[in-house]
Amino acid sequence: MTCYQEVSCPKCNSIKITKSGTNGYGKQRYYCRNSECKTKTFMLDYSYKACVYGMTEKIVEMAINGSGIRDTARVLKINKNTVINTLKKRKVALFR
Repeated sequence: MTCYQEVSCPKCNSIKITKSGTNGYGKQRYYCRNSECKTKTFMLDYSYKACVYGMTEKIVEMAINGSGIRDTARVLKINKNTVINTLKKRKVALFR
């Protein structure tokens, strides 16, 4: 019995996907064949939750709503240094 899993790009929702090898842990990578998509390679199951698509938006949203660095890291189950670096890159004004 064969099972199929439909894979679509998390950025553009295109179904024009091909396999693109594996990462260091043996998890499958995928390549988006849509020429207008900014995200070229992605995985369905990331080992580290900070790499999941949409995590930076969650971090910024929690910071804007008044959550602290450690609180955000604890809730999202990521490292506090990742939260700090993400906020620095996005230049979110925490203290106005």
